[in-house]
Amino acid sequence: LSKEFSSTSSTTAVGTVTSRVTRNGNAIMEKDLVNHEDLAGDRGMIDDIFDETYQEKKGPKPPLRYVWRNIILMSLLHLGALFALTLIPSAKIQTLAWALLCFLVSALGITAGSHRLWSHRSYKATLPLRIFLTIANSMAFQNDIYEWVRDHRVHHKFSETDADPHNAMRGFFFSHIGWLLVRKHPDVIEKGQKLDLSDIKADKVVMFQRRYYKPSVVLLCFTLPAVVPWYFWDESIVISFFIPAILRYTIGLNATWLVNSAAHMFGNRPYDQNINPRENPLVSLGALGEGFHNYHHTFPYDYSTSEFGWRFNLTTAFIDLMCLLGLASDRKKVSKEVILARKMRTGDGSHKSG
Repeated sequence: LSKEFSSTSSTTAVGTVTSRVTRNGNAIMEKDLVNHEDLAGDRGMIDDIFDETYQEKKGPKPPLRYVWRNIILMSLLHLGALFALTLIPSAKIQTLAWALLCFLVSALGITAGSHRLWSHRSYKATLPLRIFLTIANSMAFQNDIYEWVRDHRVHHKFSETDADPHNAMRGFFFSHIGWLLVRKHPDVIEKGQKLDLSDIKADKVVMFQRRYYKPSVVLLCFTLPAVVPWYFWDESIVISFFIPAILRYTIGLNATWLVNSAAHMFGNRPYDQNINPRENPLVSLGALGEGFHNYHHTFPYDYSTSEFGWRFNLTTAFIDLMCLLGLASDRKKVSKEVILARKMRTGDGSHKSG
């Protein structure tokens, strides 16, 4: 069964809820804060809860320092993806189906793996499931799990500030891809080094991936997706490489990046109108359920990242299936009472129109 955070007027199953007025950049927001000690005891970490004590340093911002290697590689990757689009009419149907399967598996390595399992500890996974999600994560090639978790927890703890790796206040391009093309802001590095990542370091599967990350990416992100169509149904090696490997990888990257960019800028805010993240169904479709972003930043410990179950949320369906098979357990879920109370208090009213 899912573990629900039920509510009375002032308490939840994981502790006392208090109201505080906090400042995040220029936005003043009133937040429900679950008692941190109780929440930490339940999940083993609290570093994805917004830190209202952080203040950006005064004075001029540090100059941009371009990472030319990333600029060149990302440019070549996207040019390769454009070329791959021209090959689609020539590809066999099996190859297109294989590319879709590779996309879904690699996406789950991010959504169900590095995001919901390791970053937020919103459910528990057995060793076989953790191994599968780690393999899928290497196929996705979006930094190893340890680094992904560190950056994501910093993103939540210092959202929309200089300490946020992909701060959406710096514009769509920066939050989408630009943050990977320049050196990190010093505050991102400083705050990232202070996070408690002991839970991640204690996971031997994660640390094994980190140790052998580069060869795992070569094998799982590029070699395996390209070799299977060429070997098993005699697909052209050019099509085998550019569609299931390059195009699939590029689409997967941009689906994840849209959560950082579009889902922080376009959509409604039914749970907390005082923060930037939005509800964006189109992003949820492409990112397997990660576009319910106003909800997710309001309740980061919910395993579903949404109150709507499987709607536009293939990752939630996957986790529920894993629980049914006995491979996952202890799903954290916010109760309907807590959600409704939060909508009424800090939402933008958009929930009333459905």
